[in-house]
Amino acid sequence: MGVTRRPRDKRSETVGNVLDWGLERDPTHEALVSIDARLTYEALDFAVERAASALSTLGIGKDDVVAVSLPNESAVVVTFHALMRLGAVWVGVNQNLAPPEKAFILHDSEAQFLLTNPGFAASLADDLDVPLAPKVPVVSVGTEEWASRTANAPTRYRRPLRQGTDVAAIAYTSGTTGRPKGVLHSHQNLLLPGAMLVRARRFGPELRKGDCAALTILNMQVTSTLLVAQAGGTQIVMDRIDPIGVAHWVRTESVNSWFGVPTTLQGLVDATEVKSQDLRTLSDIWTGGTHLPPFLRNAFATRFGHRISATYGMTEVPTVVTIEAQTGSQFPGSSGQALPHLLVEIRDGDDVVQPPGEIGEITVRAQDEGPWAEQYRPMLGYLGHPEATAATIRDEILRTGDIGHLDELGNLFVHDRGNALILRGGANVYPAEVERVLLQFGGVSAASVVGVPDDRLGQRVAAVIEAREGAMLDVDALRSYCTSQLARYKVPELWDIGSLPRNAMGKVSQTEVVRRLTNLKEAATITNSNSRAKGT
Repeated sequence: MGVTRRPRDKRSETVGNVLDWGLERDPTHEALVSIDARLTYEALDFAVERAASALSTLGIGKDDVVAVSLPNESAVVVTFHALMRLGAVWVGVNQNLAPPEKAFILHDSEAQFLLTNPGFAASLADDLDVPLAPKVPVVSVGTEEWASRTANAPTRYRRPLRQGTDVAAIAYTSGTTGRPKGVLHSHQNLLLPGAMLVRARRFGPELRKGDCAALTILNMQVTSTLLVAQAGGTQIVMDRIDPIGVAHWVRTESVNSWFGVPTTLQGLVDATEVKSQDLRTLSDIWTGGTHLPPFLRNAFATRFGHRISATYGMTEVPTVVTIEAQTGSQFPGSSGQALPHLLVEIRDGDDVVQPPGEIGEITVRAQDEGPWAEQYRPMLGYLGHPEATAATIRDEILRTGDIGHLDELGNLFVHDRGNALILRGGANVYPAEVERVLLQFGGVSAASVVGVPDDRLGQRVAAVIEAREGAMLDVDALRSYCTSQLARYKVPELWDIGSLPRNAMGKVSQTEVVRRLTNLKEAATITNSNSRAKGT
């Protein structure tokens, strides 16, 4: 399987050349393991070259916006690398999204092509009763026809020179509080998080990083596909997110680094079929996307003997901003310290940087001293939303809208996501504060606190509670406990016990929670205008 060696392009450190270091170091080193393939760096490079060549014959090239919706198999990684070499712009469309959500991304991004697996485009068109073609040409990847196309593609294609500041991808925000916005990211911004994590975690060729979240999500390509290539390690693409499936991948592939959202961590703790030996090779576990309850951190450590590193991140950065260290002291409620290239600050309403311990808005900018000074630049903007871009980025500083504080050591403590603030009768209620109290109550696995519209107070505090497996929760007991821990105006007035709606990254969808609780409030009002039903 001969591949022509390309000299590393020193003029342009872009995503398209991210495999070069691994190829130069050891082309026979295992680069990718998935349900359908095992590829060395040489074999992966060959597959990428063939895919890029095949895509170029379809007319895909520099600056073309290409939507990709593929399962966690080798094709999603190969296609990502191939599009980067063509200078195209990646847009991931998660297959777990609802049809209207998928259609919104395709429309909003003005995608010029859709690369997917058989049946996806047809099912989407059926669900929406709107054909995608010819507006968005659909290319089926991973089929026999595609294999033939790549095998017969020309051996050469036009590989444009890209700059680090050029647009590489569009990542859509989670949309937990409304319509998602497309975030434009440069090649430089996609490469920096992986490079910094490799440095901070001391990753090298021995890295065997497993990820079960959908790789159509750009954040996962950054912290999995790109990070592993920058370390010269091995990427393990997991096709299962259930506890038994995750444990199987870890055990059989000797995964030593893995990212899992709290719900997946809880599932592993609760799964009697999963043994501690199944996860013995893990030495680096991180989580993010939502609050990590102390009881879950402790339960995981007790069950499997591993510590979990909490993180704070956001699509706009992109991905990880802070992360806990692998060793040393851990501080309850902390999301760790900033990566080396970033400077996290807390600012008040007048944009004044606050000292340690003071609460304010979390902001992110480039580190201004040290070896990584001035490397980071904020996102290129929100696609089609110049006002939102101007409000989020001022003077090269990213305003997150999130509320938190730093301690003397630089550890970040996130108090709440800014958009989640509840205004009840003129009083501010931070949902995270109420959620942390609820998570201390025995039997509570997860909680989401939101504000529901109210004619008199503006908003009322409401909560959806998810019980741990086998636990029975009583609303009166929950209410009584909250009353003992919180000011009365912070205690939820509307309750629902059931499963929490989550998006593809495991984040709770606040939009769906608000909708559910608002409907519950209206139903209770219609059913009994004089008294509240038990459990509401």
